[in-house]
Parts: sequence; structure tokens; C-alpha cells
Amino acid sequence: MEASALADPAPVRLLCVEDNPDDVELMGLALERADPRRRYELCRVDDATAFAQALREHYDAILCDFNMPRFSPYAALQILMARRSATPLVVVTRAIGEEAAVHVLRCGAKDYVTKDKLGTLPQIIERVMAERRRAAEQERMALELEAAYRRLKKLSARLVVAQERERTLISRELHDHLGQTLTGMVIHLHAARRSADPDAARKYTGTAMDMAQAAIEQVKTLSFSLRPAQLDLLGLVPAVQSAVQRIAEPAGLAFEVTARGEEPRTLGENASVVVRLVQEALTNTVRHARAARMKVRVRFLPNDRIGLLVVDDGVGFDKQALLTGTPSERNVGLYGMMERTELAGGRLLIRTRPGAGVAIRAML
Repeated sequence: MEASALADPAPVRLLCVEDNPDDVELMGLALERADPRRRYELCRVDDATAFAQALREHYDAILCDFNMPRFSPYAALQILMARRSATPLVVVTRAIGEEAAVHVLRCGAKDYVTKDKLGTLPQIIERVMAERRRAAEQERMALELEAAYRRLKKLSARLVVAQERERTLISRELHDHLGQTLTGMVIHLHAARRSADPDAARKYTGTAMDMAQAAIEQVKTLSFSLRPAQLDLLGLVPAVQSAVQRIAEPAGLAFEVTARGEEPRTLGENASVVVRLVQEALTNTVRHARAARMKVRVRFLPNDRIGLLVVDDGVGFDKQALLTGTPSERNVGLYGMMERTELAGGRLLIRTRPGAGVAIRAML
């Protein structure tokens, strides 16, 4: 089948703007004689109306006579420009002066050939078709580059928002929890120093010590949420296990953590992203899913890539409805996970529906 496809390539479709049918037939014969391996399909028109109607179909190139009573290459080029058509036009004529040839090329024709040298027509057609393909590829790449630039600007803006949100959360944790604990500790220490009763002083001091221990635990919790110590000391899987245990056990959520592949000795930045994704996914599950069980699977892939799968058996949600629109209190967690994954150069997929649980898959 492949050999047949190579032996019988797609025909080249040519739109011939020519008032003499005999000349079109001569062009067809010249093309077949000069390039017998390729098939050519020629369609003839001789005025503006027919030319405009013919452009509704696809043609690889346009062959246009220079001297016609009712039409001209200049009129054809104007129609192509108005339609924003990239179909290349080649002037085929008996004889034109050098000045006229230069002028028609400046107006947009891709090349010209005299009718006494039709043997060179296949090479000219192939060249202008190749130029058209290169131009189309350049345009496609330019559009992709522009789209990538827009995505980068959008992602950069979201990065600033995400950073500010992280700072706000840390500030709130420091103020609402650690700050209040330290304030209470100082109050009890002052009370112990002012108290004349030794038993009361010991009581105040003991309460302050309890608060100090609570502050230490709060610092550990905050430090773990930023970057778990286990990640650097023990590796990614123990860090994920610890993150899951910290959140799932107090909520009475059964859990299972598994790993596939060989964990590299040196973890990249995407490892900390994996832990944060697990933390956010479990937090969302505990808050909203009403789930009884959760599974977390980590896969170590070639080229330092990491795959993550988090599945729960909760109530699920309508993904389209929840993720439509701007981030809000209802979806800020999911948007945060997507932003974090994109900023790490990865992809995050969410599969869910009401009553069917949630499966979150990330590739970093």
C-alpha cells in the first residue's frame, strides 16, 4: 500500500486563467511530457467572475496568461489579495518585456514563464508550491509563538497572584495561630513573674511552657506545608506518606500510598510540587468530598519526570460548572493545583462527575 501511494502521488490542481483552450491543452501536454510521474488536473477560466467562483475550491497554483481581452494577472492578484488567498500565481505568456515582467512580480506574481519554454513549468510549479508550504509553516509557527506568548503572560500574571495568595496564607497562619500563641505565652510568663504565690507562678509557667510547645508544633506544621523535611532527608515517597497521614488520620479517612519505579537519588523541584498537590488534593477531599477512602500513587518516570494519581470515593462534583469562570472560594483549591502544575511545566487532569468520586492525575 505504501509503495502504491509513493507511485501515485496526489494530483497537482492548477487553475488556468486563459482565453485560449488550445494553450491550456498545450500546457497540460508539456507538463505530462516534462514530469510523467505526476498527475496534473487543469481547470480553465477566462474572466473575473469565473475566477472568483473557482477560488472556492482548492488549487495548488494558478497559471495566468498575461494578454487577455477580459482579464489580466493584475486583476487576478487583486482578487487573491481581497480574499487573502495564499495560492501562488505564475504568469504564463508568449512574450513580455523585462519591465512588464518585473512589474507583475512586484505586484505579487511568484514567477513567470514564456509559452515557448513550458518544459520548465513543472520545476516552477514545484518551487512556488514549496514556497507556499514554507510560508504556511512560518505562519503556523508565528501563530503558535504568539499563542505561547499569550499563555506565558497569562501564566506570569497567575504566578504573581499565586505568590500573593501563598504569602497571605502564611501571614494569616503566623498572625492567627503562632502570633496568638506567643502572645499568650508572654502574658502567662509576665503573670508568673508578678505572682507572689509560688503555686500560681508554677501554674502560669507550666501554661507558658505548654504554649511554647504548641508554638513549636505550629512552626513544624507551617514548615512542613512549605517544604517537608522528609523530602530532603528520606525522599519523596515518605514525604507524601507523611503528608497524607497528617491530613487523613485526623479526619478518619482511610488511605493507601503506593509507588512505582525507582526514585532518583537527587530530587528536582517537581518533587516539592508533588507534595503540595497531594496536600491540596487531600484538603479538598476532607472539606468537600465526604469520602471514606483515598488512594495516592506516585510513579517515577524517565528523564526525572514524576506522575501522580490521587483518587477518592467521595461525592464528586460537576467539573464544568465548578471550573467555569474566575477563581473563587469554591474553586480556589483546584485552580491553585492547576497553576502550580503549569508553573512547574506539567499537566494536570481532573476526572469526576457527581456521585462518582474524583481522580486527579498530574504529570511533572
